[in-house]
Amino acid sequence: MSQPATTTAPKKVSYGKVLTASLSGSAIEWFDFFLYATAAAFIFDKQFFPSEDPYVSQMLSYLTLALTFFIRPFGGIVFSHIGDRIGRKKTLVVTLSMMGGATVAIGLLPTYEQVGMLAPALLILCRVIQGLAIGGEWGGALLLAYEFAPKNRRGLFGSVPQTGITIGMLLATIAFSLVSQLPKDAFEAWGWRLPFISSVILIIVGLWIRGGLGETPEFEKQKKSGNVSKLPIAETLRHHWRSVLIAIGAKIVETAPFYIFATFVVSYATGTLDFERSTVLGAVSAGALASTIMIPVMGWLSDSWGRVRVYMVGAAAIGLFAAPFFLLLGIGQDWAVFMAVIIGLGVVWPPVTATLGTLTSEIFSTRVRYTGVTLGYQVGAALAGGTAPLLCTFLLARFDGSWAPIAIYIGSIAVLSIVAVSFAPRVAQADSEIEAGETETGTSREVATAGANK
Repeated sequence: MSQPATTTAPKKVSYGKVLTASLSGSAIEWFDFFLYATAAAFIFDKQFFPSEDPYVSQMLSYLTLALTFFIRPFGGIVFSHIGDRIGRKKTLVVTLSMMGGATVAIGLLPTYEQVGMLAPALLILCRVIQGLAIGGEWGGALLLAYEFAPKNRRGLFGSVPQTGITIGMLLATIAFSLVSQLPKDAFEAWGWRLPFISSVILIIVGLWIRGGLGETPEFEKQKKSGNVSKLPIAETLRHHWRSVLIAIGAKIVETAPFYIFATFVVSYATGTLDFERSTVLGAVSAGALASTIMIPVMGWLSDSWGRVRVYMVGAAAIGLFAAPFFLLLGIGQDWAVFMAVIIGLGVVWPPVTATLGTLTSEIFSTRVRYTGVTLGYQVGAALAGGTAPLLCTFLLARFDGSWAPIAIYIGSIAVLSIVAVSFAPRVAQADSEIEAGETETGTSREVATAGANK
């Protein structure tokens, strides 16, 4: 006797193929995204925002990095609507194509010296497209893994697309490390463009891998039952606004320290502390590698130890490591830079990022899961992600080079995230009961209307 369709659905495609599709696309999108972040720290200030004051140029460069984080929620709303209404897979193909096109275009842009103000305008346009694309990508890649996963392995599966973040960053850092070996004039003239243009190869590979994948079993079941939300964003804000707030709170300690440990550290260590560019890039690469290994380990641990518990330990560790991070950098030795970044990215950060996706997925129903996790993630990223390097640069200048205000900032958002996630179990239960009541009422009305029309 054959099994029901819902139980056999996962056999249509192997778990390995699902995870490969989720991870590869995520890694490629984040590679493209981090190419921009690295270039913003190294070269965009000179190529697109030249001025007599290096501080102003660097701030303008970081501003373009920060501004697009506020575009990400809009991309998330648009693509999560498609994901909850039509399917997860379709959104992933579109977002990957958008990200790839914008990234290659950045590598072909004229500079300020060549076309004046048109150059930064075009750069910002490309970055906006990147922001829209990444806004929809993360939720789709996460749910592709989460909704195919066995119930006792959702922590592990949900952590796999998160490693795409660090793999993408690792690839971006390596790419810039290689082109940085070019003579300075060659690097500034055309060398920095090579990683952006070459990303077209990765995009083609990613689209090919995702092309043969079907929809997730949970979405197919939802679609066959007709229980698909007509307007996911409205339903999410009506029934799950508390869960959205928790998702935002959970995200902020994952995103701000990451951009401090991985992006701000580049300009801080090479500018303020006078380290060699190759040393800092090597440290970031080592930290990304350590993180890539530790994230699935933390995801696996959360399946037995609990999502909230693993997350809380990580959030507390980030807050406590804020001051030691800068103290290590201040030693002035290459080994200390490596140790600071490896601990930051590879030890204290993985417990948070590994559990973030699964933790937030579990507080939303399938009907609006794409919208809920995406909205929380992208709003949190807008509030604390891209603004982090900008804010840290400002604080450093405002307080005469002191890192203490930055450490206080990191500790404060750690506390906020811990408080937010502590409410997760109760809020998820309350929202579930409200939605169930509303759904039952709505069904009764539909039955009554159908009977009257009969």
